[in-house]
Amino acid sequence: MKIGYARVSTKDQSLNLQTDALTKAGCEIIFNEIASGAKSDRVELDKLFSQIRKGDILVVYKLDRLGRSLKHLLEFVAILNEKQIGLQSISDAIDTTTPQGRLFFNISACFSEFERDLIRERTRAGLEAARARGRKGGRRQGMTKEAEQKAILAETYYREEKMGVNQIALEIGVSKMTLYKYLRYRKVPIGSYQKLNK
Repeated sequence: MKIGYARVSTKDQSLNLQTDALTKAGCEIIFNEIASGAKSDRVELDKLFSQIRKGDILVVYKLDRLGRSLKHLLEFVAILNEKQIGLQSISDAIDTTTPQGRLFFNISACFSEFERDLIRERTRAGLEAARARGRKGGRRQGMTKEAEQKAILAETYYREEKMGVNQIALEIGVSKMTLYKYLRYRKVPIGSYQKLNK
């Protein structure tokens, strides 16, 4: 049996993209979670683990929906392997039910950790650039520290012009509407809808 797990960090984010993909992948049961990736306490993931059995396959939209860190992710997969439970990641094209898939998982996990380091570095660089332009580095009233960091990251990705708004929103884990709010918050000039979604 294929069992899906979908997670978003906050209530203003949508689970629809993940659940639609999991349903299309053939998941018979899907557990939906609203919890930060940094939290160790995940009620729905615990429920999933109480129901999943030997021979089942755990399916996620992306690896980062599961792991808080590379170490945690590798430990998680080791437990799945020990219980003879497969893991498939739709976006990462990973399937640990095969030897090649297990090898590719280990390589991809390393790159995922590297990507998170890059994002943290970009966030710091964005703060420094904002200070250089005369803006305050701290968060403004009404915006959390996490939202402030995502707004900086959104501005960085947007100004690079390498991804459309849908991709950027998915990358930083927010809805497209929230992404636009972040860009306006950062006073970023927004182009036409067609151009942004190329």
